[in-house]
Amino acid sequence: MTRDEAVIGCTGVLVIGTRGPAGPGEVLVRVRGGSETFLAWSAEPLAKGAPVLVVESRGARQVDVIEWADSLDASAGGTGDAG
Repeated sequence: MTRDEAVIGCTGVLVIGTRGPAGPGEVLVRVRGGSETFLAWSAEPLAKGAPVLVVESRGARQVDVIEWADSLDASAGGTGDAG
């Protein structure tokens, strides 16, 4: 079983939510100039559609993920009022 170092540090979106220790979900990760799917494991359950960061590769197209909030995306939707 070989780790996939290229996927560590990449972001993705869960297409099937994770169940924490009870089982994996599935994540679509932007990697190698395209998108690939992996089984996604997380410490806590994460919902379908959640943005995630890959923190480890388990090999055999399985990764560990954490919930991820892109600070650039969050700051783009400002709520400032003029005047």
